[in-house]
Amino acid sequence: MEIGQNESAKENDNHRDKAPGIPGNDRVISYNLKEDERPAGLKIRYKIRVESGKKAAARDAMLASAVKELLEWSRQHRTHS
Repeated sequence: MEIGQNESAKENDNHRDKAPGIPGNDRVISYNLKEDERPAGLKIRYKIRVESGKKAAARDAMLASAVKELLEWSRQHRTHS
């Protein structure tokens, strides 16, 4: 590895430690959109964290609550044409 590449690898390790909300021991799946799939040429990267057990159950409950709140809001603010 060249000196520039070694410094770049160290930088990536530093950023990985500082990533908010994504601990290093969880499984994270990353996906970068291909150039022809990008809107207006923007670079887009998806990161999906895989959780199980109690953490997954807590996340499911939080998501269900958010969806319920959105549906209630949508019903209250429905416009009739």
